Amino acid sequence: MEFAYFGPRGTFTEAALRRLPAAKGATTTPMPTIVDVLDAVRRGDADAGFVPIENSQEGTVTVTVDELVGGDPLVIAGEVVLPVTFVLASPKAPDAIATVASHPHALAQTRGYLRRELPNAEVHQALSTAQAAQRVVDGEFDACVCAPFTAEAAGLPVQAFDIGDNPNAETRFVHVVRPAAPPEPSGNDITSLVVYIDYDRVGALLGVLTEFAIRGINLTRIESRPTGEGLGRYAFFLDCTGHLADARMGEALMGLRRICADVRYLGSYPRDHSDEPVPPPAGLDNEDFAAAADWLGRLRDRGTA
Repeated sequence: MEFAYFGPRGTFTEAALRRLPAAKGATTTPMPTIVDVLDAVRRGDADAGFVPIENSQEGTVTVTVDELVGGDPLVIAGEVVLPVTFVLASPKAPDAIATVASHPHALAQTRGYLRRELPNAEVHQALSTAQAAQRVVDGEFDACVCAPFTAEAAGLPVQAFDIGDNPNAETRFVHVVRPAAPPEPSGNDITSLVVYIDYDRVGALLGVLTEFAIRGINLTRIESRPTGEGLGRYAFFLDCTGHLADARMGEALMGLRRICADVRYLGSYPRDHSDEPVPPPAGLDNEDFAAAADWLGRLRDRGTA
C-alpha cells in the first residue's frame, strides 16, 4: 500500500497519518501540494492519499474540497481528527525575534499570541510548518510557529508552548482513494456528498435539505462552493451521519437523484470523533425503514399485511 500525503515530513498531516489504521505498515510519500497528492491517486501512482479538509477554527481547506467537488472522481475512505497544538520555536529569545514564519493556517490560529507577544515581528508565510522550521534552521527567519514534534525534529529550542488562540482547535484529515465500494458500516459513520442544484429553481436547496430531514438524517456540514460556471452557480458539499448501506440513506440519495441536477457520492466511512451521533427521531431509524419495507412487500405480494 502506497500512501501519498501533503508534506513535507514533520507536519501535522504526517502525525495524523500515523493514527490512520489503513496506513499501518504502508509506504508513505510526502508531496508538496494537496493537488499533487490527489492527482497521484487519480493517476494510480499512489493507492491512497491523505490530506487536510477542515479546521475547527479556520474552516475549510478549500483546495481539498474544490478538488473533490470538481476534479476527477475520488472517494473518502476514512478520516482522522487531530488536536492541534502550536509552539514558538527559535534559537533566539523572544525579545530578539524580528521575523516569524509558518503555514497560513498556523499563523491564523496563533494570531492573538503573535499580536500580543511579538507585536513588532514581521510575519511570513511558508508552504508548511515543517518548511518554516527548516527556514529558521537555515537562518532565513528568526522563529517559526509549528507543532512540538516539528521543532524537535528540526533541533529548534521551544521558546513558548501552547500558543494557539483556541485550546480546543482540531484539524480533520481524510483518507482518499479512487472510486470503490465503501467499508462496512461501523454504526457511527459519515457519508459525504456533492449536490448540484438547479440554480434557477425556487426552493432547490430547501428540497435537498428536506430529503434528509424527513428521514431523520443529521447534516453535520453544508458548504457552498462555486462551480466555475458563473456567479450564483454553486455546488453544495454535504457531510451527514449514516452509511450508504442504511435504508434511510439510500432513500435520501434516491430522492436527491430525482430532484438535483447531479449528485456526486464521496464515500461512507467511520467517524473519528468523540461525540455520539445524533439519534434519529422516533420512527426514522434503520429498523423502522426495514419494517416499513417488509410491510409494503407483503401488501404487494398478497394485498394484505
